[in-house]
Amino acid sequence: MRSSPEKSMSHSICVVGGGLVGLVAALQLSAAVSGQGKTIALVARRGASNDPRTTAMLMPAIDMLDRLGVWEAIKPLTAPLRTMRLIDGSKRLIRAPLTDFNAGEIGQEAFGYNVPNADMIAALEEQIEKNSSITRFDALADVQAIEAEHVRLMLDDGETIETKLVVAADGRQSVMREAAGITTKSWSYPQTALVLTFSHSLPHNDVSAEFHTETGPFTQVPLPRREGFPNRSSLVWLIEPHRVEDLMAADLDDLSRLVENGLQSSLGKCHVEAAPVAIPMSGMSATRFGANRTVLVGETGHVFPPIGAQGFNLGVSDVADLAAILENPVDDPGSHVVTDRYNRKRLLEVPAKTAGIDLLNRSLLTDFLPVQFARAAGLSMLGAIPGLKKLAMWQGMGSSRGVQR
Repeated sequence: MRSSPEKSMSHSICVVGGGLVGLVAALQLSAAVSGQGKTIALVARRGASNDPRTTAMLMPAIDMLDRLGVWEAIKPLTAPLRTMRLIDGSKRLIRAPLTDFNAGEIGQEAFGYNVPNADMIAALEEQIEKNSSITRFDALADVQAIEAEHVRLMLDDGETIETKLVVAADGRQSVMREAAGITTKSWSYPQTALVLTFSHSLPHNDVSAEFHTETGPFTQVPLPRREGFPNRSSLVWLIEPHRVEDLMAADLDDLSRLVENGLQSSLGKCHVEAAPVAIPMSGMSATRFGANRTVLVGETGHVFPPIGAQGFNLGVSDVADLAAILENPVDDPGSHVVTDRYNRKRLLEVPAKTAGIDLLNRSLLTDFLPVQFARAAGLSMLGAIPGLKKLAMWQGMGSSRGVQR
């Protein structure tokens, strides 16, 4: 990685944002345009790798990280997700059957791996440091002007960058998206997610269990072993907002008992390691994913509840589509031909994924019997029809292979 000099610079592609998707985008796009004479800039503050959350990365994301030379370093720090278990934990009249999705049924070692964000960020940052094709600007950016042949970015250290294409990875409140004139549709849910880690007396056996409750999913995801704590998991618990204050202030022993009860004691005695983090639930989708020399990746373009490990993995799919377009050399990577093509490709996937997650989440919140019956019947069919179940597993992993088989 080259550090930026003091004078202004021009770059073919500029990735703005240093979250997981932004860092992956910088590396993947550098590989995509290798040998084309194009330059990549990454504009993002270097932050301490202290994110306490974890991310469930499905196999298409793992494959990309492997090609980028990152996966080997972090695999020992992860926990495999070999079984995805759906459990109706509600007390409603109509309940869905327990359904297990096993990666071995489709010939895979695992659906993916649960990765501590801090470890992942550290590995990506290290790989970027080694990449001489990426120029890093340790700054925040604003758009000064979108002109016919380039975008001019003003950094908060006073430096200016001109770029053909802005890859906006600066999150749901994206400055880059707003400057490009791309609008969004937003909505909220009567839910807040509590995110925490806990140890437990029984092994998780590489099973991630998603309990469907009246307030949304209660999802346990395996964590890697830690010295003295061989059995650990993370939890994403969607609750009603009025409960947040009490649960955030609860004694850890009391909170541990609530977690154990929510898991129906399937992991034995539980011990919550620290106070949870609370995240209000909302959804957002951009009306376009490319315009005015700007393309959107990750939460800049789509946000939805943490169901089915789709959030980060859909961001990786964004990056993969953009890289595939840019692998074919073009004189102007920010031309409307490129941004329009990217927009069309993302419109094939993002709205459908967003609608599916939204529908599943809302189906958990309603007491309307026909909706409950439809959800239960759908899960029953998935468990009973092998071909349909395999197709669902491939699709959930973000792969089209199930369609081809």
